[in-house]
Amino acid sequence: MSRTLHIDWTKCDGRGLCTELLPGLLGRDDWGYPVARRGNRTDIAIGRDDAEAADEAVQLCPKLALRVVDGTAGSGGRSAG
Repeated sequence: MSRTLHIDWTKCDGRGLCTELLPGLLGRDDWGYPVARRGNRTDIAIGRDDAEAADEAVQLCPKLALRVVDGTAGSGGRSAG
């Protein structure tokens, strides 16, 4: 099953915790907001090696701007919380 990390740009304020937990997937732009190191900017494919860190990033995001989606993007999934 594929998993995707979704970033809700309306909630994110660029604190950068997710970029520290997922350095292989996310970098930071000039303003501190997370940016995908490759591929789609909003929905980032999560590999097995990053699955645990992605779950942790969702749980620790202070603005609840992240969620992990199981299956195809936009089909639901576990929201931050």
